[in-house]
Amino acid sequence: MKKLLILLLVLCTFGCKKYVVSFEQPTNMKLDSLKLEVFLDKKKIKDIKLKATNEMPTYETEEFSISDEGKHLLEFKTKDTVFTYEVKYPDEKFIKVTAHLKDNKKIYIGILKQNYKFRFQ
Repeated sequence: MKKLLILLLVLCTFGCKKYVVSFEQPTNMKLDSLKLEVFLDKKKIKDIKLKATNEMPTYETEEFSISDEGKHLLEFKTKDTVFTYEVKYPDEKFIKVTAHLKDNKKIYIGILKQNYKFRFQ
């Protein structure tokens, strides 16, 4: 039984490939209830609804499974705009997504990619 448990733990550690994506909840109240559709390799994987706050930004973290290493296409659709980013696994497996409202009232989605976990304070 102990060997089976160790084998299961090893398989999950090395066999499960995931992107960890943290969505920053905006501080701009005009972005409250903004819906983001998340696509990975042209396949819709999640709908995220941002909740604006007047205080420090908070984060909603999701894990998205992938099948292989290499380049993947991460897309965010909001209203009538699509934001497309190439991400490499395992080099960029931790991703932080932020939504901003520019001066011309256009929404911009930015991402930060890295190999290690983000530290939110």
